Amino acid sequence: MSHKPEDHQSVSSGAAPGTAEDAGSRALAEALGSSFAIVKIVMGLMVAAFFASGFFTVGPQEKAVILRFGQPVGAGSKALLTAGLHWSLPYPIDEVVRIPITEIQKASSNTGWYLTSPEAELSGAEAPPGASLNPAVDGYVLTADRNILHTRATLYYHIEDPIRFVFDFASASNTVQNALNNALLFTAARFNVDDILTRDVAGFHDAVLGRVSALADRAQLGIVIDQIEVQSIPPRQLQPVFAQVTTARENRNKLLNEAHTYENQVLNQSGAQATSITNAAAAESARALESLNAEAKRFTDLLPQYRVNPGLFEQQALVQALGQVFTNVQDKIYLPQRIDGKPRELRLLLNREPPQPKSAAAP
Repeated sequence: MSHKPEDHQSVSSGAAPGTAEDAGSRALAEALGSSFAIVKIVMGLMVAAFFASGFFTVGPQEKAVILRFGQPVGAGSKALLTAGLHWSLPYPIDEVVRIPITEIQKASSNTGWYLTSPEAELSGAEAPPGASLNPAVDGYVLTADRNILHTRATLYYHIEDPIRFVFDFASASNTVQNALNNALLFTAARFNVDDILTRDVAGFHDAVLGRVSALADRAQLGIVIDQIEVQSIPPRQLQPVFAQVTTARENRNKLLNEAHTYENQVLNQSGAQATSITNAAAAESARALESLNAEAKRFTDLLPQYRVNPGLFEQQALVQALGQVFTNVQDKIYLPQRIDGKPRELRLLLNREPPQPKSAAAP
């Protein structure tokens, strides 16, 4: 059986479309397979990167807390992560809160001082004071003697209880600042203006520090106060008046110091003189007592000799006394009393004076 050319052509044209479709399907399948492989690799890398992003490092001067859906992971001190490498689930599941524990924190009061800025103070370009204070922008405090002055403070502290400091307050740093403002207003109302500015600056400083410490302990902020700096000045509108008062006070103190110095000199000299006189009197008293004691002892020692032979003792004592009386006499003659009791008679032979030679002119 023979075939016609038309039939052969029809069979050939029918087989070509099926072959082309199979090749395209295979190519598409291979392309899709390669794409899926690449997507799997990329997704794997993304997952690995997602979990690797959970690694973090805590520095030596800080601690960290992991918050999982807003709650700390762990309880109490176990929630604190120390220095080193740690891992947490990536955000937004976990959140890492770092807490500086050794770094010194700083809080500055924002009440009690006139309107200015740190830049203006450093540059010296502060605006001149107005005719009076503007309560809307200028801060001030009232003193116990109903005066007005400006005061501000800077508090330096470090965190002792990180859990309480971070999680028990919406903003613990603002709480510290409020305590500092309260301390300034409270303490200033209990001091006179002169004490705050000149006479008791240290006392005012210590009182502010004590008030801040009490408020921090009462609120259980979990901080330790290291230092506080307090600065107080009179209102700028009254600077000349306060300067005059300060000058008068300094002059008064100078005069008082000079008077006290002179008083101390006089008292010291008087004390030295009184001590000298007292010492001399004590020495003379001791010398007189010693002399009297020696004299009494001498008489006491002579008493046995007098009792043995009173007459002989009297003659010896008389000779000794006369010897002392006539110390400078060239010849000394002692005439003892006669046995018969009659007095002895002493006769002195005095020669006549030699005649004076007569002069030739005499008659």
